[in-house]
Amino acid sequence: MNALTLLDLAGVAVFAATGALAASRRQLDMIGFLFFAVVTGIGGGTLRDLILGQAPVFWVRDPSYILTCAAIAVVVYFTAHLVESRYRWLLWLDAVGLAAYGVMGAAKGLAATGSATIAIVTGMLTATFGGVARDTLAGEPSVLMRPEIYVTAAMAGAAVFTALGLSGAPVWLSAGCGFTTALAVRGGALIFGWRIPGYRPRPGRSEAELKREGVLRDDSGSDER
Repeated sequence: MNALTLLDLAGVAVFAATGALAASRRQLDMIGFLFFAVVTGIGGGTLRDLILGQAPVFWVRDPSYILTCAAIAVVVYFTAHLVESRYRWLLWLDAVGLAAYGVMGAAKGLAATGSATIAIVTGMLTATFGGVARDTLAGEPSVLMRPEIYVTAAMAGAAVFTALGLSGAPVWLSAGCGFTTALAVRGGALIFGWRIPGYRPRPGRSEAELKREGVLRDDSGSDER
């Protein structure tokens, strides 16, 4: 098993676990656990394959991915009550899945197109879509809406993998560095609250200012006819 295959399986398994944890927070039944685990586990990879035109998608070609998600769902169903802070676990497992899937998505994009831009975009989409689908289904605020860095971490990992891959570095080194970069950036965001400054709307200009700048005409003194 090479480094990319290992990261692919790890990404599916870890994201499936976050989906099952989200189901536990909603106190769903076993079917709910299975549904959340499968959708979260294969969501990003499915979007990636559809964008790249790779049909059938990966879990249709190899059903072991579905079985992995199902197994994770069953394990979490019987053990979630042992975890004191399930949301904290969810965030950290999501960070690991983000790092793994970001590299795998970039690898698939690079292999399919040879384009660094496409590789980084597919890495970002693969890493984030499953988590977005999970949060949407659970009725929780999306991880994308949280203030700390998320998408940027996936793009950073994908960019490092792509740069090393195009430079001729071994796959295991490129994958390891990409994974570590994404996990470090996302982990730093979780621990230290790293964030990119958000947009702050400026107050609109008053009518007097607009007239002073000549944007509006002052017709108060004109004669009415």
